[in-house]
Amino acid sequence: MRDIALRLPSDILSAFALLSRLPLPNHHGTGAASAWAWPLVGAVLGALGAALASAALWLGVTPGVTAVLVLALGAMLTGGLHEDGLSDTADGLYGGWTKARRLEIMKDSRVGSYGVLALVLVTLARWSALTAVLVFGQDGGGVWAALIATGALSRAPMALVMALLPNARGEGLSHATGRPSAATALVALLIAGAIAVAVTGWTAVSLVFAAFGAAILLAIIALRKIGGQTGDILGGSQQLAEVACLAVLSARV
Repeated sequence: MRDIALRLPSDILSAFALLSRLPLPNHHGTGAASAWAWPLVGAVLGALGAALASAALWLGVTPGVTAVLVLALGAMLTGGLHEDGLSDTADGLYGGWTKARRLEIMKDSRVGSYGVLALVLVTLARWSALTAVLVFGQDGGGVWAALIATGALSRAPMALVMALLPNARGEGLSHATGRPSAATALVALLIAGAIAVAVTGWTAVSLVFAAFGAAILLAIIALRKIGGQTGDILGGSQQLAEVACLAVLSARV
């Protein structure tokens, strides 16, 4: 904890530089050591999405169209980083028959049928759940709470998966970032949970189980099929955690 406090400014800048396209001062990245701050990035991105949603709804834009705008903004703010990981994960894990072939497919920039299906289905699920949240959560800051909690909780499992699973490829973004310690992953979980509790109350308990359950399921599949994690697996875990959180929130509104 003391080391994290000393690295606070550089870790936060590194986390934003890695997970977002927000214009920030140039700095030397701290790699996996900044993983504890990933939920903070998610919370800020969620708040930006909530601000757009609130403005659009106030202007009379329908919840369905507003949900599209929020998802589009999220992709722009991250450069489609997590969506790209989801599509490559689906292509690789289910398009190859051996570990080497799966990793080769995941590295290929082309998108196959599994990747397209994963993107379409997960994005449709995110849009559907988010629309429900927007319809019933317009009053009382429900939209802000939902998007901030989801943003934070969907980034924390990435740190946990990186800490628990070895890198399967030995190269790429995940390998270059390094491997966070168990303590760093635990801090990420605690920060994400604290943010979720602060904005959603006891609903956060269900959100934590949903987010980490989805991510851990993907991690187990990845461990069996490729022997560990990659940057694509981490991106896919974020997307699945996000849709799991939104599904829980849409069921409770």
